[in-house]
Parts: sequence; structure tokens; C-alpha cells
Amino acid sequence: MPSTPDSALLITIDDVREAAARLAGVAHRTPVVTSRALDAMTGHTVLLKAESLQRVGAFKFRGAYNRISTLTADQLAAGVVAVSSGNHAQAVALSARLCGTRAVILMPTDAPTSKLAATRGYGAEVVEFDRWAADREQLLASMAAERGLTVVHPYDDPYVMAGQGTAALELIEDAGPLDVLLVCLGGGGLLAGSATVAKAFNPSTCVVGVEPTASDDWQRSFAAGRPVRVEVGPSIADGQLTPQPGRLTWPVVSALADEIVTVTDEEIAVAVRFCFERLNLVVEPSGASALAALLAGHVSGLAAGSRIGITLSGGNVDAARFAKLIAPG
Repeated sequence: MPSTPDSALLITIDDVREAAARLAGVAHRTPVVTSRALDAMTGHTVLLKAESLQRVGAFKFRGAYNRISTLTADQLAAGVVAVSSGNHAQAVALSARLCGTRAVILMPTDAPTSKLAATRGYGAEVVEFDRWAADREQLLASMAAERGLTVVHPYDDPYVMAGQGTAALELIEDAGPLDVLLVCLGGGGLLAGSATVAKAFNPSTCVVGVEPTASDDWQRSFAAGRPVRVEVGPSIADGQLTPQPGRLTWPVVSALADEIVTVTDEEIAVAVRFCFERLNLVVEPSGASALAALLAGHVSGLAAGSRIGITLSGGNVDAARFAKLIAPG
């Protein structure tokens, strides 16, 4: 069972292994994709964990299911609640259905219609709100208190972090040891779980988080040695736009990750196009940021021939937007 928030690092490799046992036969064991062209371009052996092929199209399913599947009978009888405009919403909705409980999802009125429809399709009750006029965390707390629901946070939860870490566990089990692990970074749940796994297998593995330049809260926080809040700018990587590191993910990531780098929208678009043209994979911008960092040369100190693991964390993007992303120029 994950440690309490008072302990040093909240989760261990054993927590991730327990999560993997819960997810066995429920989550997809997504493939590790390789490309000779990519290896030739970079001079390394690159191993891509295709979480774009996960249930609900993103790694978020791992954490949501691990959290909900560990609730008590009383908590399951009451139901769960989450706030999200995208992948976490769908992950909680499907996980709740699979665990036999009900889900209430708070979603902004301007959320993509495809994601609203998918969340409802998984059986969740969707409550819309105005993201510009309402405080989402206050709305979430109020809904949980009024209805007696358990909050499923997208990253600030030890069970969620451990669940997300199963992606890195599978990557290393299937592909072998890594010199470097590049992880897409938003709230920090995926990076916290992945870093826990990577360092447990090999403390010398260099773990690098990658975030968009429009939301460089983690990079600034690493430089300051404490969580720093930033003003979030516009970016095509909307799934990674957080104003500050998570309260629970910060101590894990700051202790285990080696570096945080940022990528521009243009660099992310190049990675999205590469995935489609050379790997036959549809990857959303937020899911391609870690690959973008390698393609753009932002990862320093790489020895020639390094074994590099990379998360392709999600693939939920509508057709019209994807067509613009992969269009020439």
C-alpha cells in the first residue's frame, strides 16, 4: 500500500508492482516501438512506450484504475468525482464503470466535444462549468462534500502515481535497461511513478522530465529548489499546462529526476508529424513532448549509442486538429 503523505517519498517500486498486479488483464500492455530511422537520426537506441494505444487513449487509465480499484466498499457505493477537460475525465469514467461505481466528472463547457461525448459514453455524469468564472478546485471540493464522493486526483495521489509508474515498469521489463528515460511532464504523476521505477532498476539512469515552454513551472521550480507558480501561456500541449508542481508529486520528482527541459510548440509539432509519418502512430501534442526534446537536441550529455526510453503518453486528438498539426509547414 502506498505510504502516507508524511513519508519521505510517498511511493516505492513495490507500490508500482502492486499497481501492476491490479492492472494485469485490465490495462493494455502497450507496445515498445522502435525505428531504425529514429536511431540513425539520433545516434542512439530509442525505445518508445506507446501509451497512445492504452485504454481511453492515454496513460491516465493506469492511475485512475489503480486508485478506484483500491477504494473501500462504502466508497465504491457512494461514487467518485474528478475534474478534467480531457484524458483524466475519460480514465476516471471508464475505471469507475469497470469497478462498479458511479462517476461524476466536472468538465469545462469549452472542453472538446469529442471528449465530453466519450466521458458520457463511459457512463459518467458530466457536470459542466465555466473554466474562466469558476474555481475548479473549489467546485470539486464542494461536489465531493455535497454528495459524499471520493475525489480521484489526476496526479496528487500516491495510488495514481504508482499506477502511472507501471508504464515505465513495462518499458524496462520489455526493452531492457535504460541509460536515459524521457517523460512527458504536466502535474507530475507520470514522472513521479516513472522515476521511482527507473531509479529502482538502475540509480544511474538519467531521468528527464519534458514540459512545454508555455508552462515551465517544473523547470523554474528545479532552479529555485522549491515549487514555483507561473503564468501559463497558450500551447498546443494543453494536457501539460499546469501553473505549479503538484503538492505530492513535487517531493518525489525533485528527489529522483535529474533534469527538466522544455520544448516549443513548433518542436512538438515536428514530433507529432514524425510519429505519424515514420511510426504510423497518432500521438497528441502533450504525448509527443518527450520525443520532441530528443529530436530538438535538448537533452544534454548523451553518450553515443545511449539506450533511451521515451513515453508517448497519449493519442487523443480530433481529426481536424490533427490534420493541421501534420500539415507541411
